[in-house]
Formats: sequence, C-alpha cells, structure tokens
Amino acid sequence: MRIAVVGLGLIGGSIALAARERLAVAVAGYDRDPRALSAAVSRGAIDAAADSVAGALAGAEAAFVAVPVSGLAEAVASVLQSAPSSCVVSDVGSTKRAIVAANVDQRFIGGHPLAGTETSGIAHARADLFEGAVWYLTPTEGTSGVRFQALHRIISGFGARPTAIDADTHDTVLALVSHLPHVLANVLVAQAAAALREGGENLPATGPSFRDATRVAGSSSTIWTDIYLENRDALTGQIDDTVARLQRVSELLRSADRHAVTEWNEHAAAQRRSLLEAQLAGGELHELRVAVPNRPGVVAELALALGRAGVNITDMALYPAPDMSEGVVALWIAGAPDADRAQRTVEALGMVVFRP
Repeated sequence: MRIAVVGLGLIGGSIALAARERLAVAVAGYDRDPRALSAAVSRGAIDAAADSVAGALAGAEAAFVAVPVSGLAEAVASVLQSAPSSCVVSDVGSTKRAIVAANVDQRFIGGHPLAGTETSGIAHARADLFEGAVWYLTPTEGTSGVRFQALHRIISGFGARPTAIDADTHDTVLALVSHLPHVLANVLVAQAAAALREGGENLPATGPSFRDATRVAGSSSTIWTDIYLENRDALTGQIDDTVARLQRVSELLRSADRHAVTEWNEHAAAQRRSLLEAQLAGGELHELRVAVPNRPGVVAELALALGRAGVNITDMALYPAPDMSEGVVALWIAGAPDADRAQRTVEALGMVVFRP
C-alpha cells in the first residue's frame, strides 16, 4: 500500500509516522513549506518527498489532507484532481459541514481525529498520537462502501477509533465539546487579567482549577481563527446557550438557596460521571453480519445509524455477492450491550442481522 499525506504539520506528520511504523506502508508527502518537507524526511515520516500534490498522489491508495481549515477546500480539490480513481481521500479538519458539501466525489470521506497537543509542527509529530482517540468520519449517501471500509481499516491501524457521524451533527457537537472550551478559556484569562489590573495586583499563584480551565487559552491563531469562523453558526449558538445557563446560575446564587445550589452542583457531578462512563470501551468482540442491497449509500446509512446510536465499529468487512446484486457487511462490536444495541439499530433500518 502507498499512502499520500498533503500537509506535514503535527497531524499530517503523525499520520505519516503512524502509517510507516504501525502499518509498514510506503508514505509520500507534500508540503508547500520546503522546511516541513525536509524535516519530515529527516524524521523518517515519509519515504518520498514530492515536489507537487500530483507527485505525492501518484499510485496512492489513500490520501490524507492535513492543512489549515482555511486552505482545506482548495487542497482537497487539488488532491481529488490528482488522485487515482481507486484512491480514498480524507481530511483532518475540525469543521466538516462546508468541506463535505463542497466535495461530492465518492472518493472523498470527511474526517476529524480528536487528537493533538498544544504544540504544532512536524517536530512534535508522534506515531502514537492517535492511540485510543476517536476519529470522526462523515460518509454521505454517495460514499463508496469499499472506500469507507479501506479508510476505516487504515485509521484503526493507527490505533484510533473511527466513528461515523453526519457533518452537521459533527459541527454542532464539536462546537460544544471542543470549540466552546477554547472560547471560555480565552474569556477566563481575559477576565482574570482585567480584574488584576483594576486592583493593581500582581498575578497570584493560580490554583489547579484555573490552570486546568485555561490550558487551551490563546491556542495557535493560525489554526483557531479559522475554526472559530468556519464553525461560527454552531459556535455562536452554543455561546448564547452558555450565557443563558450562566445567567440562571447567577440568579440561583443571588437567591442564596443552599439546597438549590447543592442540587445544581450534585447534578453536574452526576452528569459528568454519565459522560465519562459513556466513553468507556472494552469487552469481547461480537460479530454481526448484515445483509444489505447493493445500492449507493447503504454502507454510509448503516455506519451513520450506528454512530448516532453511540455504537463504535471496531472493524468491518464487505462481502459482495457474485452477481453484485446484494452483499453482507460484517461488523465487529466491542461488548455485548453495544452489540445488542447495534443489532436493534440495524434491524430498525429494515435490514436482516445474523450473529455467527
């Protein structure tokens, strides 16, 4: 196998390293910055340094576009223009709605690994960056099932957990769990700095709560200005909801109702426990075989339904009938409860499920 990586920063460089070290495949890379390209060669992240996008894509079976969000549309279009007809193309952008809408090519499947650090650049790339990380994929009705399977297996090989989600839901969820925390961190540090200036005080030793809550404040503007603007519709909605919730807390505190304040705090603790428990995985794998008709979008429909149901597909395989009129999608799900939920979800779609 040959994989192409366009954009050799932290994420692109880590994809290249993971592909070489974990999958033992050949990796060609391209970056507009010759220094990044040279560093990728020096670090052993790529086998071949291409002098163009087309050069990197020659003979590639899979391609990852890892450039800043503002340049994604142009970069993905360039990659699709050069990619072989059998190549699966994905990106790693943290907003998905616009890029998916702009690329209806069946070779393209939007992606977003929930991994990274406060650092950036190829110098900080790691082959284990994606270990255990959720990696969102946004297939559509036009997505090729064979290419989805190929991309799913590559990402699983990186140690990540590929999870299907539709692009609109992705952007709404990420606005809440990723982009909003950055906004709040920026606001908190600005608020603390202003309060200290007004009081003529020096910065005191900050407690762990403040440090934890503001860890991502002022993250790279090269990346985050684009994210804020690209996902502004979903993000402003979440900001408005946060303002309303803070106003209710303010009113609660003004009332000095000890019981109500305790109940609010305990409810938050219970909700956090519930959210953390929902992320736990483990248990033995269960195989489900789903009989599906051979029609466009059926694999995407299946994957998205399971993603909405909170079921993680550990692995999958496609078995088409000799006459290509129908086929079987084999799914491996971790844990009996998730396997049972997957079966109910698939059967609700009107598909027949067998459990060997």
